[in-house]
Amino acid sequence: MAYRLIFPHSYIKRAKAFIRQHPELLKQYEKALLLLEHNPHHPSLRLHPLNGKLKGLHSVSINISYRLTIELIITEQTITLINVGSHDEVY
Repeated sequence: MAYRLIFPHSYIKRAKAFIRQHPELLKQYEKALLLLEHNPHHPSLRLHPLNGKLKGLHSVSINISYRLTIELIITEQTITLINVGSHDEVY
């Protein structure tokens, strides 16, 4: 069952800046989004809940250094993208 990805305006701005800064990651970023849409629990995404000020959000990996923070609402089959960037940038 596919999930519906929601791209808020604030996320789109961050994603455009991220790709501008890291064009070499475009294919990995797109692959992470496709996996997220089809199976957010895919092992390569390393989905995990966040704590502290980001409690209620989850993180998935683009690669070892870069992450997406997401709001995962499984009951409605929707995933809202919140942020994209390096580990330090998104946390």
